[in-house]
Amino acid sequence: MRLIKWNPVFNSLDDDDWGFMPMLRPNTFVPSLDIYQDKDNVIARVALPGVDPEKIDVSIENDVLTVESSMEKESEIDEKNYYKKEIRRGSFYRSVQLPTSVDGDKAKAEYEKGILEIKIPKREEVKPKTVKIDVKNK
Repeated sequence: MRLIKWNPVFNSLDDDDWGFMPMLRPNTFVPSLDIYQDKDNVIARVALPGVDPEKIDVSIENDVLTVESSMEKESEIDEKNYYKKEIRRGSFYRSVQLPTSVDGDKAKAEYEKGILEIKIPKREEVKPKTVKIDVKNK
């Protein structure tokens, strides 16, 4: 039998207190995501295999991207005696501060093969500008 050192911080937390550490919250699913940017957009790719795309909510407010949904339990397998159970069910959310200011009203999302891709245009004021330099002969 393996001994685990008692930690009063983690043992005293109620279920509602886990919001500050969603990756450690018991019985929750936190989707993995990649965020990158090109010249005009911030792109987020979220791994959501098995999630009905009609039940995914995406919102962008104050340059924070939030993805949330729920995956229902299949009632027919509730009574089975599981040896191992790793497939997550229930609700989830993921909020991430975006790396630059974006125009959330113009965002577009596509779901294909378990990947949700969200393309969010950058605001005009944060897009790189090029300035032509006029060289004058002396």
